[in-house]
Amino acid sequence: MIQIQVNEPGGPESMKLVETHLPEPGPGQALVRIEASGVNYIDVYFRTGQYPAERPITIGMEAAGQVTSVGDGVTEFAPGDRVAYAMSRGSYASYAVVPVSLLVKVPEEVTSQTAAAAMLQGMTAHYLTHSTFPIKVGDKVLVHAAAGGAGLMVVQMAKSLGAHVLGTVSTDAKADLARAAGCDDVIPYTREDFVAATKKLVGAVDVVYDSVGATTFLKGFDILRPRGTMVLFGQSSGPVAPLDPQVLNAKGSLFLTRPSLGHHVAKREELLWRAGDVLSWAASGKLEVRIDKTYPLEDAALAHRALESRATSGKLLLIP
Repeated sequence: MIQIQVNEPGGPESMKLVETHLPEPGPGQALVRIEASGVNYIDVYFRTGQYPAERPITIGMEAAGQVTSVGDGVTEFAPGDRVAYAMSRGSYASYAVVPVSLLVKVPEEVTSQTAAAAMLQGMTAHYLTHSTFPIKVGDKVLVHAAAGGAGLMVVQMAKSLGAHVLGTVSTDAKADLARAAGCDDVIPYTREDFVAATKKLVGAVDVVYDSVGATTFLKGFDILRPRGTMVLFGQSSGPVAPLDPQVLNAKGSLFLTRPSLGHHVAKREELLWRAGDVLSWAASGKLEVRIDKTYPLEDAALAHRALESRATSGKLLLIP
């Protein structure tokens, strides 16, 4: 099998394609032949060493493909099953051993590429809109990077729940995508201050979904209503500085949370709920999963450069 590994954390060039032995699944595991692997910012964090890991570091947290063999005690899955998963590192590869507790079956109406593109960001959008801040009809929400892979899904789910959705984007082309996904108001942050624009459009919002981090975080507090919620779930522009909790009081008794997907799919029933919703919505057309570009596995560095440039609109995939 082939796999992307990182021996010394660094830039995209630190990822190397290597040939390695085909692993055998152990008890409670399955060997999956990967047909598509999703590219996410968490992969960048592992590649750069921001998230420490044993070396050689394997990269990739989600994929879809077909079960080729299973370990002892596995009864829920069998060779030939089409499956997808997230939150198991090492998906930049042609095969991966995955705990069956993380696997879900893929509906026949959903392609492997769509499933791989939907799992991590789709379940992230699901917990953000259904659990972290459960959106109600009439809520006003602002989504940063609204035309990104996660942003487009957050926008769609927020709109389906009855929210008034504002989104920030960098280009006119991304503005069109955000509107098509359901944004009621689109703010081109490169030309317009999003705080002033939000206040002019709606006054204040109930929740801010921020995957950008350093460049947007503090300003986001200025558009929240009293007792509003700031949800920081990424840091594509860099990590935020330490915050004095007194700021939350001064800005209106605000709530701040820094959630992660792992804590929202830790139980099997919760994983099946979120993944089941996402994949069934993708199958029915209720959720559009936009794939921006696919790359051969050996071009993982190009995919990371594209992701880090923040020029992408939708999901990037690697194809072994």
